[in-house]
Amino acid sequence: MAEPEGDLPVADASGRRIAALALPALGVLAAEPIYLLFDIAIVGRLGALSLAGLAIGGLILTTLSSQMTFLSYGTTARSARFFGAGNRAAAVAEGVQATWLALGVGAVVVLAVQVFAVPLVSVLAGDAEIADAATPWVRIAIFGVPAILVSAAGNGWMRGVQDTVQPLRYVVVGFGLSAVLCPLLVYGWLGMPRLELAGSAVANVVGQWLAALLFFRALVVERASLRIQPAVLRAQIVMGRDLILRTMAFQACFVSAGAVAARFGAAAVAAHQVVLQLWNFLALVLDSLAIAAQSLVGAALGAGQLGHAKWVAGRVTIFSTLAASVLAIVFAVGASVFPAVFTDDRSVLDAIGVPWWFMVAQLPVAGIVFALDGVLLGAGDARFMRNATLLSALVGFLPLIWLSLGFDWGLLGIWAGLSTFMVLRLVFVGWRAFSGRWLIPGTT
Repeated sequence: MAEPEGDLPVADASGRRIAALALPALGVLAAEPIYLLFDIAIVGRLGALSLAGLAIGGLILTTLSSQMTFLSYGTTARSARFFGAGNRAAAVAEGVQATWLALGVGAVVVLAVQVFAVPLVSVLAGDAEIADAATPWVRIAIFGVPAILVSAAGNGWMRGVQDTVQPLRYVVVGFGLSAVLCPLLVYGWLGMPRLELAGSAVANVVGQWLAALLFFRALVVERASLRIQPAVLRAQIVMGRDLILRTMAFQACFVSAGAVAARFGAAAVAAHQVVLQLWNFLALVLDSLAIAAQSLVGAALGAGQLGHAKWVAGRVTIFSTLAASVLAIVFAVGASVFPAVFTDDRSVLDAIGVPWWFMVAQLPVAGIVFALDGVLLGAGDARFMRNATLLSALVGFLPLIWLSLGFDWGLLGIWAGLSTFMVLRLVFVGWRAFSGRWLIPGTT
């Protein structure tokens, strides 16, 4: 695909430039799911019950922190437009305000979960033993939520100014510390207390706060004003409203899937969790290209260069589709080997086959969908993204999940719902991208 002639791009957006943004972003995006897979492997040796407890606890933590994805994606879109217009100070100011939001919202989440932890876990687990295993993990791990949100805000503004290298360093340091602490605290190695499942939660919290402190430091280095700016906060909240509703649609689906899987027993929910975490990891691998699209599309639109924005969209979509196809082949070939990396429990391994092949089949579709998500998010097309995701969830994913419970379809029905959800999203974002309605220039 040739770059359009005429207007000069705001920044080089060759394949090399896209890769320079995408590869560090891949490291950032992959760090958490890699750590979670490592965490699953450590806890999995404690048995199916501990793994099921981690599955429910992890579902709660991920659901709550993921509601604030606008702190990352919305901030990137706004920061990138200011950066493209030549106003770096305004781009960084978006990060300051997003950080204040992160701290405030995070504190509210911690308080609410401490109050409602027992009924929340009980509803999701559906089994007293699983709930008893999950509750202590949740009570500890929830203290990491403010740090998770601060890191999301930091990633957002730094991507907007097209710096994906420093966030990678911060995240690697944080998760690296968690990875060292996790086996020590779970198993009681090197004289550390044997905390078992609770040790996993402590390791999470320590690493998350270290990364957050590094993102705070980046704002200080920029010499940005740290005062609250109500007008900027309001603008972020307006965009955040639509992105939160979009995220809630995702999380309603995944919470429902986890809760229904738990009704089929510890082995089913553990198998579901293993494949879901792997799916999330692969989704974020592909999302690294979407991050490059966000930054470059936002900057191009901020500079008023619509032709360049369209060129970036097409180029990233091609790269993402090819990458997804390669991943599908790798995980199809490794279907008989990879699952044993995460658990040696025979009942869990027997249940993994069904979701595994659904995951493989979805990957090429996901490659297109995630790339176009990045393009539209970079353009700030939040309202359309909200509507498309809500409709896909209500028509595709949720009905099949709950029919699975009613008709005892098990993991087959749950993952058929996820596949339907992805196909519907492909239809919506594909139409929007081709329509050109997202091509709106300027900084607002």
